[in-house]
Amino acid sequence: MTVAKIGIVTVSDRASRGEYEDLSGHAIIDTLNDYLTSEWEPVYQVIPDEQDLIESTLKDMVDNELCSLVVTTGGTGPAKRDVTPEATEAVCDRMMPGFGELMRQESLKFVPTAILSRQTAGLRGSSLIVNLPGKPKSIRECLDAVFPAIPYCIDLMDGPFLKCDDSVIKPFRPKTK
Repeated sequence: MTVAKIGIVTVSDRASRGEYEDLSGHAIIDTLNDYLTSEWEPVYQVIPDEQDLIESTLKDMVDNELCSLVVTTGGTGPAKRDVTPEATEAVCDRMMPGFGELMRQESLKFVPTAILSRQTAGLRGSSLIVNLPGKPKSIRECLDAVFPAIPYCIDLMDGPFLKCDDSVIKPFRPKTK
């Protein structure tokens, strides 16, 4: 059985300088540990809000580390240094706008400022890259909304089979005959 490699990238000037602990990246890892029963290996980095560095990190995780899924946190707001969506779009072959639409819709149930978020998702090679917001609580809310589609998306790109704990998150896969 293939061990899935999943990239986790925290985009934060302050966390990358060690001014505070990266709670968001750890929230992604904790959530994926809750969801997944198949073996997986995190490829984890904390980097500053620099578009060139975000782009090179995403490329490295997909092209060299062979991550089938890369999940980012941070840099999706309207501030001038929030450039994660631009970096994601620059490295992707095709965009998957439904992910951002659903995450914003879900977040609007909790905060009216969710409309300011610019999360997106896209495909690079045979990998899916998903941008999440920077707050740990929002990460779980957004992943709960979009993760049911992620294992099947990875299946369609011939990635590793992600098996989930159905009592925590139920992935959608079409019924086979």
